[in-house]
Amino acid sequence: MSKKSPPASADLQPETFLGHGIVDPNALGGFVNPPTYRASTIVFRDLADMESRQRQIDAGEDIVWYGRKGNPTSFAIADALARLEGGYKSTFVSSGLTACACAIQAFVSAGDHILVSDSVYGPTRHLVNHVLARFGVDATYYPPTIGAGIEALMRPNTRVVYTESPGSQTMEVQDIPAIAAVAHAHGAVVVMDNTWASPLYFKPFAHGVDVSVHAGTKYIVGHSDAMLGLITANREQWDRLRSQVFAYGLCVSGDDLFLAQRGLRTLPLRMERHWRSGIAVADWLAGRPEVEAVLHPALPGAPGHALWRRDFHGASGLFSIVFKPCAPAAFRGFVDSLQLFGLGFSWGGFESLKMPFNARYQRSKASDWSYAGPALRLHIGLEAVADLTADLEQAFEVFARLAAAA
Repeated sequence: MSKKSPPASADLQPETFLGHGIVDPNALGGFVNPPTYRASTIVFRDLADMESRQRQIDAGEDIVWYGRKGNPTSFAIADALARLEGGYKSTFVSSGLTACACAIQAFVSAGDHILVSDSVYGPTRHLVNHVLARFGVDATYYPPTIGAGIEALMRPNTRVVYTESPGSQTMEVQDIPAIAAVAHAHGAVVVMDNTWASPLYFKPFAHGVDVSVHAGTKYIVGHSDAMLGLITANREQWDRLRSQVFAYGLCVSGDDLFLAQRGLRTLPLRMERHWRSGIAVADWLAGRPEVEAVLHPALPGAPGHALWRRDFHGASGLFSIVFKPCAPAAFRGFVDSLQLFGLGFSWGGFESLKMPFNARYQRSKASDWSYAGPALRLHIGLEAVADLTADLEQAFEVFARLAAAA
């Protein structure tokens, strides 16, 4: 007996939808996973077929036409992600930074102005300062917690308000509905980097966002083995976004798309583990005398917790800690002595990571960083919490010896 098709996705919880609703096995001869398409040239049956598909593309439909335009697997995965986030349609690009760049550039021209959160991802800041500025796009950085106060920074030529909530280092949670209401009143498009929460734990389009971007490299892929970007838009902004991606010739390999759909199958399970383990480690760190602050929005009492409780459905494993002022050698010794936390960029994979940062160096004058001590970003992976806290404990012992010797 053939397997019945799953219920409509609207009737399924996210974890069930990702297991059963991305593709219909009946359409694949019973295979539960879609095939990996490695293709450039697509051969048409005849001229009428070619012309028919061209009309479908011109009408905005997802149709196989040429390798970089997509394939049945990419269309299915993009549709699944758009449904998860509550957007109209999604598309893939080669990296998270590419997603950020396309999402901004689709809506600006020379002479335009954009507003950018001062907590923004470092490479996006570089894009704004060194690429967009070269093409005549003016940017103003604003305090991440400004909320409706962003009204004072709007200009007649403000085209985009770029948000990132929480900030991927300093972890400020933004009042997205308030910012979106102001932006829309002035005719601006709201773009949000939603990588921290994943499509599961924050629904950007329900809060007024027009375009959402993800570094799919992180939680969507989930295994630290592929580079991927994702952009989702509402119906009103989709055509401009789609045109931008097409004009740049952006595409993703079939192998990386396979890794994305593999990651989606376990996304709910992994995200819950990252969330619970991250809170457990953050709570443990909050009790350490060496720590000035734990910047984890889902931790009660932490900055941004009230907005997190209001708007989010969960949390990820990424947060930061700030040490009390200390000897540089003691901080370096702490970082280097951690054995289960790799020192590396990115996050969102199965492994725990550490990355020192200096917010004072990275931010503009638009917002203050009030902490005097060094800061460390941690990603809590899928390891046992007891092992991670034991590793942190021994690192604090090294810190204490070096601090005493300083």
